[in-house]
Amino acid sequence: MFRNSVKTYYASRSLEVQRLKHTSKLDAIREKLKEGPGLVDFVSEDRPKNWDDYEGKLKRERGDAERLRLPPWLKTSIPTGAKFSALREQLRGLKLSTVCEEARCPNIGECWSGGKHGTSTATIMLMGDTCTRGCLFCSVKTSRAPPPLDPDEPKNTAHAIHQWGLGYIVLTSVDRDDLPDGGSAHIAETVNEIKKCNKDILVECLVPDFGGSRDSVSRVARSPLDVFAHNVETVERLTPNVRDRRAAYRQTMKVLETAKEINPDLVTKSSIMLGLGETDEEVEQTLKDLRAAGVDCVTLGQYMQPTKRHLRVAEYVTPAKFAEWEARGAELGFMYTASGPLVRSSYRAGEFFIASLLRDRRANTQ
Repeated sequence: MFRNSVKTYYASRSLEVQRLKHTSKLDAIREKLKEGPGLVDFVSEDRPKNWDDYEGKLKRERGDAERLRLPPWLKTSIPTGAKFSALREQLRGLKLSTVCEEARCPNIGECWSGGKHGTSTATIMLMGDTCTRGCLFCSVKTSRAPPPLDPDEPKNTAHAIHQWGLGYIVLTSVDRDDLPDGGSAHIAETVNEIKKCNKDILVECLVPDFGGSRDSVSRVARSPLDVFAHNVETVERLTPNVRDRRAAYRQTMKVLETAKEINPDLVTKSSIMLGLGETDEEVEQTLKDLRAAGVDCVTLGQYMQPTKRHLRVAEYVTPAKFAEWEARGAELGFMYTASGPLVRSSYRAGEFFIASLLRDRRANTQ
């Protein structure tokens, strides 16, 4: 009995030592991140410094008929430049779609033109530009019967990414409920093609829920990707009004939990939009639910109405409030929390952190 107690003691001490080492490595990466790009690197320099002194109306009251005016911290410049045009032409030539264009991302000018750091990036949207779902926040085209998949898309995607010479790439996709596997085999094939061209590139996949199919989630999770992302989008109460009826809050949590269960080495990631009418308590619960599902990284950004046909913005959340959520994410134990008005699922400062984490892991296993 004494011997068993000694074994138990040393086993617990070993686990504690491993936990401390892991924490130390994360702290070192966070220090490295401070030297790398942050939100201020990816927003226009001419924005006002006194964001929290803005006196315009930020919240729509019940019965308000008019839309809220865009606050100054969300105004972005019109995308231009040689790099922007070259990247757009290359994508057109290869018949590739991007979520940057389809979802009308406000950061497209910064990302495509390369910004201060001179590296152009784009989030490739697989399986075409037409979705089978009709979420009320999203501007991507919808149809019950989208065009068939392009069999050349996996290789074309890998070819384009190889030409760009990137170290980290994000793939996303439309929902394809018309396909038996939801398109999971197509996504996995694309990841394989990318890794064939460059085994060292880090690949993040922002995937659909595949109708909750464990087999489809497994197919992607077992591919050679590095980051498995699936967005919860909003709090549980608002989900039926914001997302397509087939996109359930609990189903999203199960997809994230399943991916981590199938491949524990994956970094898992999700994203929340603020400004749809959620309460602080609901955002807090959503963050806790994501942590319970094993999610490692989370991003929080401002919802922006893409067209008059879509949901109106209920509130423009201040940069100070986003900073509070970033601090809360760290307290809850997320490896990384990116929180800011213009933060999106594909956020370059977040990718910088995740890339540092993954390369550190690789170095320790070699």
